[in-house]
Amino acid sequence: MTISKQIIVALLASVLSLSVSADNKEDKQADTSLKEERNLIRKGNKLFESKRYGEAEVEYKKALQVNPMSEIGNYNLAAALLQQGGGVKANDKEDKNNPINQAQGILSNLVKTSSDRRLVGNAYYNLGNIDFAREQYQQAIDNYKNCLRRNPDDDKARQNLRLAQKKLQEQQNQDKNQDQQQQQQQQQQQQQQNQDQNKEKNQNQQNQQSEQQKSNDKNEQKNQGGMSQENIDQILKTMQNQENAVQQKVNAQKAKEQRASGRRTGNQW
Repeated sequence: MTISKQIIVALLASVLSLSVSADNKEDKQADTSLKEERNLIRKGNKLFESKRYGEAEVEYKKALQVNPMSEIGNYNLAAALLQQGGGVKANDKEDKNNPINQAQGILSNLVKTSSDRRLVGNAYYNLGNIDFAREQYQQAIDNYKNCLRRNPDDDKARQNLRLAQKKLQEQQNQDKNQDQQQQQQQQQQQQQQNQDQNKEKNQNQQNQQSEQQKSNDKNEQKNQGGMSQENIDQILKTMQNQENAVQQKVNAQKAKEQRASGRRTGNQW
């Protein structure tokens, strides 16, 4: 996510405006170090206007070496760093070498220490832009409101405030929808787990019933004369064989008697 054009315009305006106020004060200051500070800031501003932000950063840092407490030097340094930031990502927030994080640290310190309402208002505005770019809309809203408390006529801050409020509402709605979807997915997963558990439980019950039935059948077979089904089948087979043998003997006896009867009949003439 890149810094918006609105942020760039605001930074340019802030730097130029602050440099003019520095020049006005320069006429009232005769101190050599103060003149050196102002000259370095003015040089940095010219480089900034030419979009040579890295070189402007160097000049602002030189001015801060002369006067580390220079609010204008610190603010303009933060502006140059923001222009070099390029992109803002949430996972870059802990990177101390990230220009955006450096600028954020400088601006956060300015709003705590500076008594210049306009400078503090501009610092809050740019802090809001950083938060907005990182989709931290509630923090952006708070910073834009703080800006408007110092600079009530800042139309850009008012416009960005409305936009941040809209984005926050969209973000909250999206989070709510995601939560609902997650709840639905969890409910579906729980239902599936319950179905699987019930299915497994029913299968276990069926297996137990089947095993119990087999056990009962075996017990029933043993209770029938203390013999197994195999022994019963063997006995039945033996009885059938005996019955067949008796039947064969009977049939043989009848055949013998019939033959004998035939001979007797043949001898009678």
